[in-house]
Formats: sequence, C-alpha cells, structure tokens
Amino acid sequence: MVVKVLVVDDSGFFRRRVSEILSADSNIQVVGTATNGKEAIDQALALKPDVITMDYEMPMMDGITAVRHIMQRCPTPVLMFSSLTHEGARVTLDALDAGAVDFLPKNFEDISRNPEKVKQMLCEKVHSISRSNRSSFRAPVAPAPVAAPAPTSSSFGRPAPAPVARPAVAPARTAAPSPASPAPKRKAYKLVAIGTSTGGPVALQRVLTQLPANFPAPIVLIQHMPAAFTKAFAERLDKLCRISVKEAEDGDILRPGLALLAPGGKQMMVDGRGAVKILPGDERLNYKPCVDITFGSAAKSYGDKVLAVVLTGMGADGREGARLLKQGGSSIWAQDEASCVIYGMPMAIVKADLADAVYSLDDIGKHLVEACH
Repeated sequence: MVVKVLVVDDSGFFRRRVSEILSADSNIQVVGTATNGKEAIDQALALKPDVITMDYEMPMMDGITAVRHIMQRCPTPVLMFSSLTHEGARVTLDALDAGAVDFLPKNFEDISRNPEKVKQMLCEKVHSISRSNRSSFRAPVAPAPVAAPAPTSSSFGRPAPAPVARPAVAPARTAAPSPASPAPKRKAYKLVAIGTSTGGPVALQRVLTQLPANFPAPIVLIQHMPAAFTKAFAERLDKLCRISVKEAEDGDILRPGLALLAPGGKQMMVDGRGAVKILPGDERLNYKPCVDITFGSAAKSYGDKVLAVVLTGMGADGREGARLLKQGGSSIWAQDEASCVIYGMPMAIVKADLADAVYSLDDIGKHLVEACH
C-alpha cells in the first residue's frame, strides 16, 4: 500500500529535499506540501494524508500548535523534524505531548553528505508510523481558534500540566483487545526496569506520573533517544512526576523513588552493589541505549528480584534481555496492543512467551504500585 505524505516546512530547500527523498520510494507518494502550520491544517483536511512530516519553527503558526489542531480535527501520524540541541529536545517533547508520533533530527549537512543513510532513515520512519495504532490516540483539550497567534516559547519548564491526551480516531486496523491479566502479586523487587522506543516518551510520562514519591523500588528507564535529548527528557519527567528522575551518570546509586534514564548514545548497566555503569555506545549495536544490555545486566545482578516492563516501540529490543531475566525467575510485563502506538517490542515479548502479564498503558502505573512493597 502506498503511503501518502504531506511535507510541512517553511524552507523551500528542505521541502524539496524531503519530497525528493520520499518520492524515490515507490511505496511513498508526496501528495502535498505546506509552508506553515495553518497551511498544514488546511492541507491535512483536504488531502487526508497517511503521514505528515512537520517542522517546528515556521511563520504564522508553529508546528506544535499545528499538531494540536490536526489531532483535534483530522488525527494523522506526525513525524517531527527537530534540531539536536537541548532546546530542540524540549520543543520535540512538547510536540510528542501534542500528539506527534515520532521525530527525526533535522540536519542539513547530513542530507548533502550522506543522502543514502538519510533516505533510509526517513523512509523507514514514514513507513513505520503510517502503521501506528491510531486507537491509542486520545482526544486533547480543544485547541485555540486557528487564527490565534502561535506561542512564543515552549511550555517546557512551566508548572506541570496534566499530560496532554491524544485524539480519538477510528484505527486503520483495530487492535484486538488483550486478554485481561490478573492483578500482580506483591514482591520485594530490588529493581524495576522499563524499556521502550517509538511512543515511549508519552507512555513513560503516563506510567511514571502514577507513582508515589515513596515508591519502594529503584527504577531504570531505557528509551531509544539521541544523546542531545535524554537530559531534557529526564528534566521534564522530574518536573511532572512525584518520584525523582534524572539522566543516569556513571557511578549513580540506585535508590527507591528514583528513576535513572539511560543517556542517549551510550549503554547503561547495573551491578549487584546497586551502582550504575555508563559505557560508550558500541557501534555494532543498533540501539544506543539498548534495552537488552540493561535487562541483561539486571538479570546477572539481581536474579529473580527484577520487574521488567516493555512498552510501545518498533523492533524487538528487550526480548533477549527479558529472556535472561525470565530464566533467572524475574517478572516480565508487556504493554497491550490496543494501547501501543507501535506494537513491536511488546509483541516480541508476547510472541516469545516471556510475558507474565499484559496490561493496558493506563493500568501499568497502578499495577507497579500494587506489585512492589
């Protein structure tokens, strides 16, 4: 099936290059372009694309405001382009809160220097998010009228609002409801480990905001994310959550009520003394950070005292680490298909018969509280 794409960017050069790259894929059709957020809304309504690529900084209306309107009026998977800076990370996280599914770094140099790699990454992202589970979207607060001026700054750093909900829309394919798993048994876990990828920033926010400040177990988080983004993401979670959240550093000590986020571009391991080791990202590994690496170290260090959770994401990262945890007697949970943006990583867990329980995203936080003591 051909994926119809709307390309939105105020740079004529970038619109042309993105359109050329996408059009070179016989299974992608660029059905239109737009130069600002308002045009993007009009084109989305008129053309009904399968995917929208969206810049953030544009005249008349910025990308985040446009995403909010699109999710309210014609929910469509959005791929954001963002700069690899701390501020770019903040803006991208705002866009994901507004309803965007995924993001790619916007690097003009790479487009001219390594076109094949850029083409592969962009086309893969477009294909993958075109298959995203739209039934996982929720209705947001009604946006301001389209004529309203764009906000002058990111909302990051302000007092934490309630997490932005995603729009409801009939899914392209209806995810089969998962059989209800029983409530978890209580156990003195020494570690909770959560791995995720596409859709993960919003999913982690929804899980972690349900945990009390005195949550009794240490937590490690592995989210596929560039190095420039993880510090801003940890800061954001720390502001939203009652538990503490920080980007992990080598030598950090695990403690109850603290979640340590694996730094982008590196690998995170834990040892039996409760210390975190941060290692350089191995170029032979697809993911930096890699869920399998952290899960595997937890299996070696904590035996049957780990509760591992695999959330939404592409691929199968986490499956082999979960296998090691399972062999040691630890517990494995997977997010259910109906609430996943991309049912890849959790599906790999379920198909390998590694899941002790399968829960909806909205239930995972409360079940973590029930399970840990």
